[in-house]
Amino acid sequence: MVEATLWHPVADSSALTDGPLAARLLAHDLVLWRDDTGCARTFTDRCPHRGTRLSLGRVVQHEGRASLECPYHGWRFADDGACVLIASQPSFTPPASHAACAHEVQEAHGLVWVRLQPGDTPLPAFEAETDPQLRKLLCGPYDVATSAGRIVENFLDLSHFGFVHDGWLGERAQPQTPAYTVQPTPTGFVATGCRAWQPQSNRLSTEGSWVDYRYELTAAFSAVLTKLPQAQDGYRDVIGLFVCPLDEERSRVWFRLAVTDHDSSDDALRAFQHTIFTQDQPVLESQQPRRLPLAGGEVHCAADRSSAAYRRFLIERGIRFGAIA
Repeated sequence: MVEATLWHPVADSSALTDGPLAARLLAHDLVLWRDDTGCARTFTDRCPHRGTRLSLGRVVQHEGRASLECPYHGWRFADDGACVLIASQPSFTPPASHAACAHEVQEAHGLVWVRLQPGDTPLPAFEAETDPQLRKLLCGPYDVATSAGRIVENFLDLSHFGFVHDGWLGERAQPQTPAYTVQPTPTGFVATGCRAWQPQSNRLSTEGSWVDYRYELTAAFSAVLTKLPQAQDGYRDVIGLFVCPLDEERSRVWFRLAVTDHDSSDDALRAFQHTIFTQDQPVLESQQPRRLPLAGGEVHCAADRSSAAYRRFLIERGIRFGAIA
C-alpha cells in the first residue's frame, strides 16, 4: 500500500508526555512513547506475547534505559522494539522474534509523524515554520467522519466560501470564483491567481476586502494556503492542513497557523479557526460517498480545477486509501 510509505501526522507533540499514548493510522493501532532523550518512539499497539495493547502499559527504566512495559505480563521493550525482559523468566534472553513491531517516527510542525513502511518521500513541507516574523500555533485535533481525501479537497476549494462561510470567508451575494491557474509540482501542485471577497478574512479584519490566495498540495493528505488580504497591507496568513487517515472513512485533522497577528491571544486565534472548520465539518460529514470518487460518480465545473488536479494526483500516485477508484 503506497500510503504506508508516506509520512502522516498521528498526534500533537505536546500530548506525548511521560506515558504511552494510543494513536491510529491507516486502520492500524499504534502506541507512542518517549525515550530517555525525549525522542518519540512508536510501535504497533500490540504485545507480541498475547496481543495486549501496549498503550495500556507504562514507560519504565530497565538497566538504565527507558523501555515500554506491557500491562499484562510485564514484558519490556527497548526503543527499537527489542524485547529486553520477560518478567516471569528474568534470566532468559528474548530472541528477535519476541520484539514489538517498531515504526519510523519524526516530529515537525508541532506534530508527531509516522510512516508504517520504509519509503523515500519526505515529510510534508511547511516553509512558514522557519519564518521568524510569523507566529506559530497548532489548532485541533478534529475527528471527522469522512475520508482524508474529502477533507483535503474541501480545503482546496474556493467556491463554497459564500455558502458554507457566509458572512465570514464569503458572501452569498458574491459567489463567483475568478479563473485561477494550477501547475504541477513534485509534491502535488500549486494553485495561483485565486481571489475571494471576504467579509472577515481573519480575526483582525474589520471590513470586507478582496483576498489573494495561494494553495499548495504538499502531500497526499497535506496542503498549505497563503492568504494576503488587500485591506491589510503587509499582513500574511499561512495555514497548513495536516490530515491523519484513521480509517477509510474517518480522519483526524490539525491546522498549523503561521500568522502576522502577534497581538491576539492563542484562544482567540484558535476560536476563529474553530468557527471556520466547524462550519465545514457538518457539510463534509454529509457527503456521500464518504470515500472520495476518483473517476466518475460526480460532475465538475471550471471552479473545480484544484479538485480535479487533486484527484488526478491521487490516481497518478496510486493512492487509494479512503477513495473509490
